[in-house]
Amino acid sequence: MGWKTLDDMALADKRVLVRVDINVPVEDGQVTDTTRIDRIVPTIRDILAAGGLPVMLAHFGRPKGQVVPEMSLRITLPALEKALGHPVTFMERPDAEALEALPKGSVVLVENTRFAEGEEANDPAMAAFLASLGDVFCNDAFSAAHRAHASTTGVAKLLPSCAGRLMQAELSALEAALSTPERPVGAVVGGAKVSTKIALLENLVGRLDVLIIGGGMANTFLAAQGAKLGASLMEPDFIDTARSILTAADKAGCRLLLPVDGLVARRFESGAPHEVVALTPQTELAPDQMVLDTGPASLKAITEAFAELKTLIWNGPLGAFEIAPFDQATTAAAREAAARTKAGALISVAGGGDTVAALNQAGAAADFTYISTAGGAFLEWMEGKTLPGVAALEA
Repeated sequence: MGWKTLDDMALADKRVLVRVDINVPVEDGQVTDTTRIDRIVPTIRDILAAGGLPVMLAHFGRPKGQVVPEMSLRITLPALEKALGHPVTFMERPDAEALEALPKGSVVLVENTRFAEGEEANDPAMAAFLASLGDVFCNDAFSAAHRAHASTTGVAKLLPSCAGRLMQAELSALEAALSTPERPVGAVVGGAKVSTKIALLENLVGRLDVLIIGGGMANTFLAAQGAKLGASLMEPDFIDTARSILTAADKAGCRLLLPVDGLVARRFESGAPHEVVALTPQTELAPDQMVLDTGPASLKAITEAFAELKTLIWNGPLGAFEIAPFDQATTAAAREAAARTKAGALISVAGGGDTVAALNQAGAAADFTYISTAGGAFLEWMEGKTLPGVAALEA
């Protein structure tokens, strides 16, 4: 790989600028989910152990270049200090002299980078200011790597740069899953809409042996084959796109698995009466019927496909997993993938907000090889796009 890690850098007595993502949910002045904070702990601890002084750069919310008091990173301090087991010095307006005066072993958090207009514009002056604060730049925010901001790409070009432990883990997992996978390799791509995942599907069909499509987007593919699916979530404007992806998969030798049956109901609510209906090009549902989950025959085909795979990528649920009983297929498939991973038969990498929520709900996340919390950056990587924050480390 073309980027360095902390192990490649001399950190003793150096100020290490660390771009982190601690854009965590907050309610009533308290951090309600510390997952992103917990994930940066190894990087900060390793910098301290090597004799460096970590200076954390991060964003919080979307202040759009204005100072918005309720978007101050100060609110994360208690959770940060608890996770690190270490005091954290907060600086609103840092400068090199103030940082130099700190005692050895200090940890610093700088105020929200997005309070400055130059951050999102990747202003060279902003990047130069940030570079003046450190001797080494470490990017540990893969989730922000698809943004060409001053704190992700600008500063990386001005200082010796490397990936932090979380960034390193993300890149290694994604390289293993898509760039140099153990084959056969397959993917589950679900969720509501084809329109949000066109680039992802177009990239994957040329790289995979098996592509499993579920969720609302599967309805658009079924409609492209002639099915009339009543009130089901569907995108008529993307039927031609679905057809072109089906054709591309066929040309690339990628086996595409669409649902052959589904759980159909007349109301989108928990516990709604439902039935299993076969899904074929000839299917014609009533105007008020909707497909809300992948059916048992389809699930059997999915788990049989898993048994053939060495590598699995997962993005998106197979149905309306938020409400029972339409969480059944996602839960069962997730548990099967987790069990095969735990048994050493499968490398499994998953990412995306709904995906992480679904795998956690199924109790399967802990046994996946790697779960990415990166959201947009995960998707853009899977689409084959160059991420500015990663490219800057390779320069």
